[in-house]
Amino acid sequence: MTELAADGVPVAVTCRVLKLARQPYYRWLANPITDAELIAAYRANALFDAHRDDPEFGYRFLLDEARDAGEVMAERTAWRICRDNGWWSTFGKRRRGKGRRPGPPVHDDLVRGEFTAGAPNRLWLSGITEHKTAEGKLYLCAIKDVFSNRIVGYSISDRMKARLAVDAVGNAVARRGNVAGCVVHTDRGSQFRARKMVRALHHHGMVGSMGRVGAAGDNAAMESFFSLLQKNVLNRQSWDTREQLRIAIVTWIERTYHRRRRQKRLHGLTPIEHEAIMNTNIALAA
Repeated sequence: MTELAADGVPVAVTCRVLKLARQPYYRWLANPITDAELIAAYRANALFDAHRDDPEFGYRFLLDEARDAGEVMAERTAWRICRDNGWWSTFGKRRRGKGRRPGPPVHDDLVRGEFTAGAPNRLWLSGITEHKTAEGKLYLCAIKDVFSNRIVGYSISDRMKARLAVDAVGNAVARRGNVAGCVVHTDRGSQFRARKMVRALHHHGMVGSMGRVGAAGDNAAMESFFSLLQKNVLNRQSWDTREQLRIAIVTWIERTYHRRRRQKRLHGLTPIEHEAIMNTNIALAA
């Protein structure tokens, strides 16, 4: 109608020929984008941002992220938007044939199996483990300093998302202070490849590193810690609530692993003892 009107054809004539009312056209001309369409666009943007950061999320988790961003909507609405745009969890619908391989690394492998460090905050390792409770799964992201095998930071949550890894890094930085230049080596899990994680490392001046696909030895030092945790805490009993397991994990890390468990690689010292002695020697040498 607008084009015909520009060519000199009256709107009334066009509406009469097309058998349309004039008022809806004038309302659209005054406001070509309706409030409902604008709201739908904001909702779709919020869901897309969440899906881009954490592609393993299903529409329910995407809905939670959108609500946190201020875009409130019904669960059915979120499902419809995700369906129309094909925003499904990467793990939700498995295709026949070969399983899905991890995504491409966002960092080079800077460690190459050499898990050694001559001083604190030179090389950190990180990984994620999970365990079931009667309430559902609980996820732990831990960060180990190779210098002393100390767990310098960790995060525990009922959801395995990028925020889990980002919070663990934040916890470690708050505890260790100056970490600029520290290499953080991980596997190729989506949580570590997420933009939130990459931005967090860049913000603190740290350098990311990722191992190869299917090579457990590329992060063996971190897996050894998770194996100890599995034997000493996770598999010792059945856990009724996530809170019970969370307290047990924190207690074992802070009281037993750090202060009571002596390690051969540390010449019979605990991680806390090793750091106290070696940091004193480094300070005297300086």
